[in-house]
Amino acid sequence: MNYAIVLRLLSYILYCEAALLLLPAMASLIYGEWMVLGVFLLTAALSAVAGALLHRIKPKSQIFYMREGFATTALCWLLISVVGAVPFVLTGSIPNPVDAMFETVSGFTTTGASILPAVEDLPRGILFWRSFTHWVGGMGVLVLLTALLPSLGIRSHYLTQAETPGPVFSKLVPKQSQTSKILYGIYCAMTLAEVALLKLAGMPLYDSFIHAFSTAGTGGFSNRNASVGAYGDPVLEMIIAVFALLFSINFAMYFLLLCRRFREVLQSDELRFFLVVVGLSTAVIAFNIRHLYQGPLQCLRYAFFQVSSIISTTGFASTDFNLWPEFSRILLVLLMFIGACAGSTGGAIKCSRVLLLLKCIRREIRQVVHPRSVNVVKLDGRVVDEDSLRSVQLFFAAYLFIALGATLLVSVDNFSFGTTFTAVVSCIGNVGPGLELVGPMGNYSAFSGFSKLVLSLCMLIGRLEVLPVLVLFSRNAWKRS
Repeated sequence: MNYAIVLRLLSYILYCEAALLLLPAMASLIYGEWMVLGVFLLTAALSAVAGALLHRIKPKSQIFYMREGFATTALCWLLISVVGAVPFVLTGSIPNPVDAMFETVSGFTTTGASILPAVEDLPRGILFWRSFTHWVGGMGVLVLLTALLPSLGIRSHYLTQAETPGPVFSKLVPKQSQTSKILYGIYCAMTLAEVALLKLAGMPLYDSFIHAFSTAGTGGFSNRNASVGAYGDPVLEMIIAVFALLFSINFAMYFLLLCRRFREVLQSDELRFFLVVVGLSTAVIAFNIRHLYQGPLQCLRYAFFQVSSIISTTGFASTDFNLWPEFSRILLVLLMFIGACAGSTGGAIKCSRVLLLLKCIRREIRQVVHPRSVNVVKLDGRVVDEDSLRSVQLFFAAYLFIALGATLLVSVDNFSFGTTFTAVVSCIGNVGPGLELVGPMGNYSAFSGFSKLVLSLCMLIGRLEVLPVLVLFSRNAWKRS
């Protein structure tokens, strides 16, 4: 392990977070929250000083391989969460450090799980920072870093590969820094488009930014206690629901559209699978809840919003789906497992992995029926190699084992199975709401400090695709090269 270069990279992360903290400081300045402004400026200064101290470490070697990339990624996300929790504690918004850490990890990992029973009384600067963490974490801190600092002189693709969700990582252009700039360009353009549409639809400008940040990062933090349902406006709900789906699609698709490579977009198996799942789930749930609402249009409205919010792992709510029939609730839990597309800001297992697993099952069935036949698994018309398939299968197994292990640990709080299991599934899938106590109208405040730390680790594991976090617990990874 090249410790010096890992610490040097962490110094850049601290510099980056110091700069990001200036944005909520500006929000506090605009709304005259002087104490909150001072806290943000102090936290930014401390982050910059810590970064300067780490930057003094001079690496003797520029050797940087996958294990350094995984270790840097995991430590980076732990570090930004610790620093990001400081404003919550110092302002008294969340005085308990464990609760503040939980809220911050939930923000950066774009989970949206909250311990706050009410948010409308919090300072606007704090609420801005709370939702802004979604936006920063959505595309990835290290992707932002490689976009801003293309001259790091290291193999930055190891960092972005460790941070980018999905089974396959690919660069849009030969240089990783250019890929990062393209991704963030698309990301910013889509975010601003949503802000503009929400403002035109009647949402206040501040609220528009808050909900656009949360939608872009597929997080789900709102500045209203009743989430999006507080507005009671179908137009606002549809804008947010549609953008949640748009941010759940692989950003490479948008690059292909810009390059007018429409055929490749239409041939995407994952995109077609994602849209079919959304369409069928919406139709089935709308039919199942038809007795709860007035008319088919209202049923479709609530069904589409909740399906869009859950499968994109955004976590907004426009109604209390805890009151829905058991069939609809179980279907939403299944969508928590499936999640968004690879290469998007969404979480969970990812549609591409689920699709590949289904194709592997079909292949095995064919192999049993016709033992001498040669069966290959294809995705987007290309043969998927056996190493990639094995990686998907191992990820799925690790995902389930971690989810079950975390459920066992969290069960010490003695809540119901529905609460405990869906809390873990929601956190590891970076969804936010679960069922029962952690439903759309509930929160995670009732859990013990130990359970909150376990759930925080689940959120990090879910966001970083398991391996980078597990590397931290590997003794061999920390041995010097």
